[in-house]
Amino acid sequence: MATEQPKPDQVGRRPYGPRPLGTLVSRLTRPAFHRTSPAAAQVMADWAAIVGPLLASVSAPRRLAAGTLTIACTGPVAIELQHYAGELTERINIHLGSPTVRALRFVQTALPAPRPAVAPGRVSPAAAAAAESAVSALPEGELREALAALGRAVLAGDLPRGKASTA
Repeated sequence: MATEQPKPDQVGRRPYGPRPLGTLVSRLTRPAFHRTSPAAAQVMADWAAIVGPLLASVSAPRRLAAGTLTIACTGPVAIELQHYAGELTERINIHLGSPTVRALRFVQTALPAPRPAVAPGRVSPAAAAAAESAVSALPEGELREALAALGRAVLAGDLPRGKASTA
């Protein structure tokens, strides 16, 4: 009587033992990409670079699904954006590197107020001395002054927070 041969991926493996990482990756990433596609995430992250600071201050991408990008905007900006829809679609697709967006949909809504700039704090004498000693090996000039100013800002905690920060 012939015995049934185990499948190659089950040889020497217990049902609850370690599994190859490659078998888990698709199961872990599928829900994340189902919610937000990589193209949508890139458009949302780079919106100001795509449309410019003026339009970025009054509009924001909300969703990219089935080739339609939904853009939230304030008041009469929707009419202006409709006028530039062709150019805007082209700029988005050039930024993405492929013709991903085929249509734009505008939703009028109130956008959150922009975050205020961080007011500069007082730099302690110890922090200023540490910044100066860090650049002391550099030759005199604009680069050394800029790096010293950056060091003082870092040590004082005056750098503005990016989108990825949790504050």
